[in-house]
Amino acid sequence: MRARLLRWAVLAVAVPVAAAGAKKLADVVEERRGPSSRIARGIRKAAETVRPTRR
Repeated sequence: MRARLLRWAVLAVAVPVAAAGAKKLADVVEERRGPSSRIARGIRKAAETVRPTRR
C-alpha cells in the first residue's frame, strides 16, 4: 500500500514538471527553427496531451 501511494505521489509531481519542461523545450526549438517547425509542433502537442492547459 505504501509503495502504491509513493508511486502516485511521484507521478503527481513528475508529469506536470515533464509537461512544463517539454513546453519550454518547444519554445526554444521554435525560436531557433521558426514557428512552423514540425519538431516544435510535435513536442508541444505531446506536452498538451500529457498536461492540457485550461482555456
